[in-house]
Amino acid sequence: MSKYLVAAATYNEMENLPELVRKIGESFPEADILVVDDGSADGTGDWAAKRAREDLRFFLIERGAKKGLGTAVLEAFRFAVDRKYDYLVNLDADFSHPPEMIPRLVEVAEREGIDVVIGSRYVRGGKIVGWPLRRKVMSRGINFLARRALHLSTKDNSGAFRCYRVETLRRLDLTRVRSRGYSFFEEILFRLKSVGASFREIPITFTDRVRGESKINKTEAFRALLLLISIGFEKGSAEGTKKKG
Repeated sequence: MSKYLVAAATYNEMENLPELVRKIGESFPEADILVVDDGSADGTGDWAAKRAREDLRFFLIERGAKKGLGTAVLEAFRFAVDRKYDYLVNLDADFSHPPEMIPRLVEVAEREGIDVVIGSRYVRGGKIVGWPLRRKVMSRGINFLARRALHLSTKDNSGAFRCYRVETLRRLDLTRVRSRGYSFFEEILFRLKSVGASFREIPITFTDRVRGESKINKTEAFRALLLLISIGFEKGSAEGTKKKG
């Protein structure tokens, strides 16, 4: 029987996390839950630590300070690999991603033998609720750049809502991942593609957070763009060297 892990990175998500954990348990009771908390000041880590003491299927990694969303997801990857889970589902902690869609992501991964199933805003049937035009344009631009710079065929490369086959994650050299923030999600698809991973996108409705504050800002978005361009050059240089050899 397969082992499942659902993971969420948190920073000041006390307004959302307890309800999110309840919803995950209702939607996909087969899964264990992992929270990676970056030193929240609002009690998120304290709540998660108490829950971990009371629930043998709930786990917490406390990191003490903000180290970046990408590194938090890498912690979840390592946890899933070390604990020998079969599938890891990652989602945001702010209810942007519908927990009730978790079983669907896992079902597609298992039934079709897919390595990465993406909950996608940008395939037919997917949509975004609550974003201003500026955020939509920025997201579309980042995804366009990711497809061009990293030669990705997937349409939603910046979204975090995904189901990963852990055996495929085990094939990655995670020390090569350069992204520490939001560009992690594009880069990890690039790294997975390089080891022959298969991808599938299924439509979801992404809803902008109602409670708490967004962690993304213009500086982070700009850094993400620069890093994606840099990784794209890295890919081009490697291919050029290979052709010369």
